Parts: sequence; structure tokens; C-alpha cells
Amino acid sequence: MHSAQRTDSAAEWWRNAVIYQVYPRSFADADGDGTGDLAGVRQHLPYLAELGVDALWFTPWYRSPQADGGYDVADYRMIDPAFGTLEDAEALIGDALALGIRTIVDVVPNHVSDQHAWFQEALAAPPGDPARERFWFRDGKGPGGDEMPTQWTSSFAGNTWTRTEGPDGKPGQWYLHLFAPEQPDLNWNHPDVVAEHEAVLRFWYDRGVAGIRIDSAALIAKDPELPEVQDHHEPGRHPHLDRDELHDVYRGWRKVADSYGDSRFLVGEVWLADTERFMLYLRDDEMHMAFNFDFMTRPWDGASLEESIRTTIASHAGVSAPPSWVLSNHDVTRPVTRYGREDSSFAFLAKRFGTPTDLELGARRARAAALLTAALPGVLYIYQGDELGLPEVEDLPEGVREDPMHFRSGGVDPGRDGCRVPLPWTATGPTFGFSGEADTATWLPQPQDWGAHAAEAQESDPDSFLTLYREAIRLRRGEPALRGDAFAWAQTESGVLAFRRGEDVTCVVNFADAPADLPAHTEVLLASGPLKDASGGVRLPKDTAVWLRT
Repeated sequence: MHSAQRTDSAAEWWRNAVIYQVYPRSFADADGDGTGDLAGVRQHLPYLAELGVDALWFTPWYRSPQADGGYDVADYRMIDPAFGTLEDAEALIGDALALGIRTIVDVVPNHVSDQHAWFQEALAAPPGDPARERFWFRDGKGPGGDEMPTQWTSSFAGNTWTRTEGPDGKPGQWYLHLFAPEQPDLNWNHPDVVAEHEAVLRFWYDRGVAGIRIDSAALIAKDPELPEVQDHHEPGRHPHLDRDELHDVYRGWRKVADSYGDSRFLVGEVWLADTERFMLYLRDDEMHMAFNFDFMTRPWDGASLEESIRTTIASHAGVSAPPSWVLSNHDVTRPVTRYGREDSSFAFLAKRFGTPTDLELGARRARAAALLTAALPGVLYIYQGDELGLPEVEDLPEGVREDPMHFRSGGVDPGRDGCRVPLPWTATGPTFGFSGEADTATWLPQPQDWGAHAAEAQESDPDSFLTLYREAIRLRRGEPALRGDAFAWAQTESGVLAFRRGEDVTCVVNFADAPADLPAHTEVLLASGPLKDASGGVRLPKDTAVWLRT
């Protein structure tokens, strides 16, 4: 088992880690009710250890009405009953650590569930009561206060304000929610909000968690005057995005993390196009790292990806944070589907039903992308199922979708359910092993051909996605050149991207229309697809990546 080869250094282990994202509802179901749970994850820890990952990042597993996939948190100190208990979480953290796998949990500072005790208290209180000051309650505009306080647009499309109703049934104040109405925004100017979240960090660090992933990290601070959004704002002065004062919050969180030693870390979900503003979150007294969404959303194009890699490495060189590399997550169309499209980039506003895709082409490119990202210096994130080459499920039956992005778009946006379909573990069976032997409908239906992608079906196939990922992670850990920060671009022909790692490893990816010559090498370490022989030499086909000993 690859985990036996690990060093268990506590000091900054995360700088070159492979981190696997678990969406608990869709990973594995141990109790047979059709919904994934923590016991299901515990059953599959040997699989994750064999894959070779260093840590598991869990999307929210807390008590929640599940209005937005658990990102509407009602209580951070309780596990949602659908997933198990707090004792189950503690056991999972301990069992994983015994295999050398650390745990990262999600914290959602921008908002809570409308079922959270604070918000229920605020709803029951009259206007002007201190209980409402933890949120953004405001009187409406216009006659009778019937107009929303602002015209801000939601991240989920639609409005950002919902009107309350008083005990007498009459319309009351409005409250702000940048996401769904079930997710009221917190007021980070309130000391209770600051203190509670620092206490939540300590609660989970005390239970052995190694890292905290910060959801929607750039959205939490708001201008108290609530001005309208304009076409242009001075940096740091947007009404609700990337405001300067939010950095004080993360400095406070960093102090909490540092108080546990340098093995604990913070990683931010920071969606910002401005590289200079992005890097402010990675100063040495704030977050340890942030997700690289620029790279993830780029099309399958060598020049575009090279530009993103250059920008990322250059910008991170000025701070102490490692770059991160990720191809997808629980919000984003899976690579096998996305890379098979004419427009292989990703943007939330561009998602539509019926977009054609070539899955064979997408799979070939996704395999090459896996080797490209795994060869880059820094932290590698893998979303569950990408190591199986799962495609996006785009033909979910009518009536089963749950994502608020779908409904708030008026049904135009397919939403994110297609990348959240329960995983296939066995080639056959009523749920392809997701719920064991139980003949129970899974919370989202699995395609009929899901068994062909199952972990069991790929286990002994030397050409499978799973084998490719396992071997890439093994080499990434075992090759000294791939463990360090050394990186240099290599000269190549047009349409081919190549770079050296350390003294003796080169990654080459062919984006050109014809096979490409390989640089001089002594050994092929790993290739994403078959290499072609031509006139006595080996050539690299289009949409293929290779790691060479050079």
C-alpha cells in the first residue's frame, strides 16, 4: 500500500500534498439508505490510502437542511444525522490519520442556514433588536418598504433580499443573502460573529483536523452603507466583494491556526480575476494557500494553460504560499465532459442544457490534464470520481435536481447536480456498490452504464484512469524532482508544452494536431496514453502527456 511509503513530517506537510475532495453525500453509503455517510468513507479508507492521497477535504458534514448541499450550516458542532454523529467524525479523523491521511473541513463564513439558532432568534425579534445585528436586516425602500434595499445580484442568480413577515402577518424588514434565501448573510462587523467562528476553528482543530477550507472567502465583508454595485470600484471598496477589512478576519484565523503549530493550515476559495488582489490573501499572516480557479477554468489549449501556469508560479514566488492545481470540484463540470466540448473552458454563466460533447476526446484530454497538473510544483487537489474518469451526468431525470442554481436560473442552468451523482464502486449491483448490497434508490440516480467506470472495474486494468492516477501520485511522491519547487520551461516545437522538474524529470504535453517528437530521454516514467513509434523513434500523439527521465 502506497501509504506505507510516506514520511509523516508535521512541518508544512501541505506544501506538496495531494488532497482528495470528498462530497460525503455521494461518496459511499454504509447504512443502505441511498445517501452517503461518514461510515461509508471509513469503509473505503484503504482505497484512498492505496490511491496515495495525503489528506481528505470534506465538504460540509454539519447539521443542515441541505438547501444548498450542506453549505447552509445550522450547527457547526453537530454532524448532520444523514451522515452520522460527531463520534463518527472523530473516529473517521483518527482512522484516516492512522493511514497517514489528514482531514480538512469546510467552514462557510459568509452565511448560515435560516434554521441556525441565531437567525431564528433574529426572526423572532422586532426591528432594532440586537439579535438582528448579527445579520443584514434593513427596511425596504419605496412606499410601504416594498422595494428591496439594494439591487445586488445573487451568486445563484436572482435577488439578494427576502422580506420577513411579522407575528401579525404583515410584511416586515428585508434580510440579505448573496446566495439562496435559506442562507442569510452574517454581519462580520459584529463581535459575536468573529468570536463564534474562531471558536468553531478551535473546536475542529481540537478534534485533530489539520486544515480549514474557507468557502466564498472574498465575500464576507460588506459596506455598511449598502451602496449599489457600479461598473467600477476602487480596489478593496466594492460593496460586497474583496473588501479590505476582511483581511483582519483571516489574520485572526491565522493566529488560531498557528497556535496549534505549523501542521495546521487555511485554504481559501477566492474567486478573483485580479492577481494582485488574490495574492493579498496569501500574505504570511493570512491564508496558507488558495484555490487556483484561473487554471481550472481555462480551455484545453496549450498557450492558455501555459499563460496560467506562468502567472501562477510567478505570483506565488513573491509570497510564502505554494501554488495549487485543480481540474474540478463539486461546483464545476467534470473534465471528461468539459474537455470534449468545442468550448472547453468553464464559466458558471455559460452552463446550458444540450451542449454537445465528445466523451472519448474529453477522456483523452482529461488523462493528459491529470499528468500535467500532477507534475506541477505545489499542491494537487482531486475531486472524488475524477480518478475514475467519471463524466458529468447531464441527463438526470425530470424532478430529481436539487441545486438552487438550477431553480433560481428559471431552469436554464443545469446546476451542479451532474458532478455530484453517487460514485460507482462495483461493476454490478443495484447501486454499483454505493449502498453496498442494499436495493435502495440513491439520492441522485446513477446512469445505467455507471458500472463501467467503477473502481472495481478499473482496479486491475493497467490502462484505466484509476491506474493512471495511482501511478502518477506514486511517482510524485517517490521522485525527488517532483517533490521540490524546482521548475523550468523547456524548449519545444509549436503546440507542445514542456517543463523540467528538478534535475531529471520532464513533463511534455502535446496540444498540436500531429504527433510530436520527444526530447532526448533515458526512460518513459508515465504516459497518459499510448506512444507511437515512427521511423525508429517514439512520438507523442495529440492530447497526450508524458513524464520522461531526461
